[in-house]
Amino acid sequence: MSSAHMKLQLTKPLVFFDLETTGINIATDRIVELSYYKLFPNGSSESKTYRVKPTLVKDGAEIQMHIPEEASAVHGIHDEDVADCPTFKQIAQEVADVLVGCDLAGYNSMHFDLPLLAEEFARTNVEIDLKRPQMVDVFTIFTKNEPRNLTAAYKFYCGKDLQDAHSANADTMATYEVLMAQLERYEIPDTVAELAEYTQGKLRYADFAGRIYFDENGQECFNFGKYKGQRVSDVFRRDTGYYGWLINGDFPEYTKRVFTRIYLSLRS
Repeated sequence: MSSAHMKLQLTKPLVFFDLETTGINIATDRIVELSYYKLFPNGSSESKTYRVKPTLVKDGAEIQMHIPEEASAVHGIHDEDVADCPTFKQIAQEVADVLVGCDLAGYNSMHFDLPLLAEEFARTNVEIDLKRPQMVDVFTIFTKNEPRNLTAAYKFYCGKDLQDAHSANADTMATYEVLMAQLERYEIPDTVAELAEYTQGKLRYADFAGRIYFDENGQECFNFGKYKGQRVSDVFRRDTGYYGWLINGDFPEYTKRVFTRIYLSLRS
């Protein structure tokens, strides 16, 4: 067990994870590779990498989604590499079982990996609340102290060159090693809850896309558009058509589910 790991106080398992995807749109793109490294409070660990066949529904049928060439140029994964791999729906329960009861950590994951993972789960019948875990974003710690990218962070903190950058497994393990080195180097919090606040700030969001935030009284408020800063429930009471516009709009599925939960609560 490393001295840095000893410095990180864990009350539950911490799962480092990384995704490789078909693109950068959290509402429409899909996972093609998922890797995790699960660190337990007793110092033991486990890890696994999944290759995933991205799919979409067309004319009522589920078909393989093409991985754009520009995405393949980044992570090196092509259509033929995942043609015989399971879909996310097929591994969703297994992945959920890994994550349940754990806190999470990643590199710039709050703005991309976690929202996209939530979208993938939203398309399945597997229920998991990804808003419940504490989320530590190693990228934010890095940019607050030494603004660089992951490859530079790995070189700076660990003194090593990052091999196979943009493969989910290499990036996941590098993220873990960088956090351990950051704990040694900086006077930063050593609990997951405090690290989560350190990396995310005090403003809490009801969704992963940052479209809905909680005010000081724990009420959901719009973070965009003509009703920005106003409580969602108040808007839905006086502008009944706005909910329909939101649900038919180009918003992530998870965000729509939050809107629906609030809308239905007003009619119960």
